[in-house]
Amino acid sequence: MSRAFVKETDGDLPGDLPELPVSPHPNYVTARGLELLRTRLADAARRRGERDLPAIERAHIEREMRWLRARIESAMVVTPGGGALEQVGFGMRVEIADADDRRFRYRIVGEDEADPERGLISHVSPLARALLGARIGETRVWPRPAGDLEVEVVALDAGP
Repeated sequence: MSRAFVKETDGDLPGDLPELPVSPHPNYVTARGLELLRTRLADAARRRGERDLPAIERAHIEREMRWLRARIESAMVVTPGGGALEQVGFGMRVEIADADDRRFRYRIVGEDEADPERGLISHVSPLARALLGARIGETRVWPRPAGDLEVEVVALDAGP
């Protein structure tokens, strides 16, 4: 009989879990992003220590912990440069405007910290790649699935 039709037990599944994928990009992080990874690892360790945890759940947590350790070990903390803000860089908040003067504010962060709904975009996202290195007043093309959008960099901020 094919294994596809056999009900697995908790004892059979943990070894079958594939590892979580690790990004091929450099693991640039903000100080906040590194702290978030460490907090997630501590939380996972706490969950792993709970009594009567099913084997499959423990396996998921241990896999998550391996992934988090790898991300923490490969993390390269980058802080926005001090002094005058001349161009868009990692960790900076950038305000952009489209042709209709609609404004958008984003902070460029590491992949694990990204949360577009909160204005945190990954440094490898199409928008961040378009903006990195741009100066105030410069226009760049934001490649989007809905169509390219030309945006102008109107402000930069390196603050928290």
